[in-house]
Amino acid sequence: MNTTSVLYRDTFTMALVKNLIVVLIWLVLTYINCTLAATFFRHQTFYADPRYILFIHMVINDGIQLTVTFALFILSYIFYKINVSLCCFFVLVAVFTTRNTPVSLAGMAIERYIAICKPLHYSQICTVKRTYAVIGLIWFICVAPDITDLFVTLATEPISFFQHNSVFCLRESVFKDPILAQKRKAFDIIYFSCVFLTLVFTYLKILFAARALSTADTSAQKARNTILLHGVQLAMCLLSYISPSVEIVLHVIFPGRILEIRFANYLIVYILPRFLSPIIYGARDKKFKKYLRMDQNCKDFKRYV
Repeated sequence: MNTTSVLYRDTFTMALVKNLIVVLIWLVLTYINCTLAATFFRHQTFYADPRYILFIHMVINDGIQLTVTFALFILSYIFYKINVSLCCFFVLVAVFTTRNTPVSLAGMAIERYIAICKPLHYSQICTVKRTYAVIGLIWFICVAPDITDLFVTLATEPISFFQHNSVFCLRESVFKDPILAQKRKAFDIIYFSCVFLTLVFTYLKILFAARALSTADTSAQKARNTILLHGVQLAMCLLSYISPSVEIVLHVIFPGRILEIRFANYLIVYILPRFLSPIIYGARDKKFKKYLRMDQNCKDFKRYV
């Protein structure tokens, strides 16, 4: 998620353009996420709906992930190297939140599957209490495998490494043990497989149910479009599991384009999926769009009064 390396540096013009693009995207997405969060917390009707609780959890998670990766991107240009302890914090938060998004979407897919395919049992299965328990489970699943990297590094590296050393902030710069790299690959395969299978199962079930239940062509089309958007979002998020390997392959194919490859990887894997949630829930969801418009109308009214 950084765009510089020891061997390659951007020109001033290229660095300026990339940073302007990233800052603009961060400002736009932060404004959108804050607007969505404000609408959720203003209206208690969302507090009792598992669908919107899972959605706002993902919005907050994505906001944290976006801010941390944005900070790492900017710091890589301003300071190039930062203190190891600070780098560990940034890297771990970025890893946790990045891994959290596809797992959260898998949880939302299961919730939609229950709502559409098992509507009579929905209120018994999907309660608010269980929803918060699922969110806790999601965080445990995402944090547990990677927090061990920190414990292993603390046990194998001297304290001075964390206190006095500065590194170009990459995961491999602070968690250097080769065993950790192999462990990460194994867990990435497990996560990729589980989320992919969840995606295929739930969305095929929802697609068939939507076709069977929709009496109007427009309703069926909207259901298919929603499923398609979720599928694209999950597919883009799943790229975070394989992006390091893809980056290595592209670097071999295009040896002089490592900076462009990393920048494109950052935008596609870490940024673009964050644009789809506002589209799915802010622009296309009738209930959330209704309250979003109400809040916007209130702001416009206060502005002119």
